[in-house]
Amino acid sequence: MASSLDRGQVFTRFKIAVNMAPAELEEWLETDDSHKVGIRKNGQSESVGHASGRRIVVLLRKRKDELDDEDYAQMRKVVGYVRRHSAQRPENIVTSRWRYSLMNWGHDPIKE
Repeated sequence: MASSLDRGQVFTRFKIAVNMAPAELEEWLETDDSHKVGIRKNGQSESVGHASGRRIVVLLRKRKDELDDEDYAQMRKVVGYVRRHSAQRPENIVTSRWRYSLMNWGHDPIKE
């Protein structure tokens, strides 16, 4: 695992960044607003963030001792996205695409 952070740090930062419960995130991912935001690569019908949200649900339901290198790589990606995207906070966030995009990644900025 090539990272300056050890697994413990990644796990802790992931748990802080992802502030939505698995069931809450699953419910959100079913909404039209969730499907309308994000970047789609190579003509895919699902955005990168939406696919990440589905993966986050799986990660949240795993025990810490079940997590592997790929899981930790995804967790680092989530932490980085939430940190970078949060720094771009607009003034009116309640129904913003900015908030919806973050929610696809398991972070609801209204809960901060």
